[in-house]
Amino acid sequence: MDSTHNVAYYESLFCNITAPGQGAMRVVQLFLMPGIFLAVLVLGVPLNIVSLCVLSRRVARSNRSTMFLHNLAMADISWLMALPFLIQFHLSGMDWSLGLLFCKLIRMLYHSYFYLSIFFVTCVSVDRYLAIVHPIHSPVLLTRKRAIMLCVIIWVVSILMSIPVAQMTYSSNCQSNNKTVCSMYIFMGTVSQSLPYSLCCSCAGFLLPLIVLSYCYICSACHLRRRVDPRLRGLACELSAAMVLFGLFYLPYHVSRNMAIAMPSLTPDNPSAWEVADIVFSLEMCVCSFTSCTNPLFSCLVGRTLRRELWSTLWKLIKKHRVEPENQDERKTEVSTVGANKATS
Repeated sequence: MDSTHNVAYYESLFCNITAPGQGAMRVVQLFLMPGIFLAVLVLGVPLNIVSLCVLSRRVARSNRSTMFLHNLAMADISWLMALPFLIQFHLSGMDWSLGLLFCKLIRMLYHSYFYLSIFFVTCVSVDRYLAIVHPIHSPVLLTRKRAIMLCVIIWVVSILMSIPVAQMTYSSNCQSNNKTVCSMYIFMGTVSQSLPYSLCCSCAGFLLPLIVLSYCYICSACHLRRRVDPRLRGLACELSAAMVLFGLFYLPYHVSRNMAIAMPSLTPDNPSAWEVADIVFSLEMCVCSFTSCTNPLFSCLVGRTLRRELWSTLWKLIKKHRVEPENQDERKTEVSTVGANKATS
């Protein structure tokens, strides 16, 4: 089956996604994805706002990890700002009404955010590795100026990596129901373009950071076996948390994405196999959207003072919303009691 038939298959699938008989793909796209995106929005916005406020106060005077985490929070906020448009897209039966340019921008933003998250988590892990294995040379190897330059490079590289996403994204005009679908390059059907690009991003944006992170984790673990220092145990926990992030979110996402793109070529006469791969990838998109919620929790692991300040700010916000009504009720009770006493006297 050639690429023209592949494109026609995907256009027909998403144009008629609201029609009966679409099965699991209809449930995932129209109900599961917007529901999970909404939950991520509700959880992620307050967590990242608190994280960004705390990190912004400390970034000018704190260490390099705080700078990396501050940039990670900014990437999370940028992605969460775009999430309502995707929620509306899925709830409306995948009818895109904001134009092709904004469609390209949203798809590009998701792709760049994903690799921004990977790169900044890797940078924090490298900083923790230097603090464990090379504590004396760490300030020289990664100075504040170099950390700032590294942050700028990561933003530029992530945006450049995502430009082909905008070029491959297009909007499909459905003749049957006058609907416009904002496509993804994963579901475009032209494997000759999308698969090489996806594999390159997987190698440069995931495999290379995974190798760096694994090296940092193994070297740090070996170093801690020879050196008993309770202060370094917390740094090792941060590296372990980064490994968990890679294992739970980033690895399954890249495997499922490449399989979804390659399946039309691997099984050209079996569209049901394409659907299974597409559903798995769509579910992974839902799972990976939770990184914008887990990244602030990852920030809580880095530095005892930063952790205390983050939790303190969160607790003050929770306490403010919970205690004030109780205090108002107590004041009303006290006023009524005083009034009753005056009446009886």
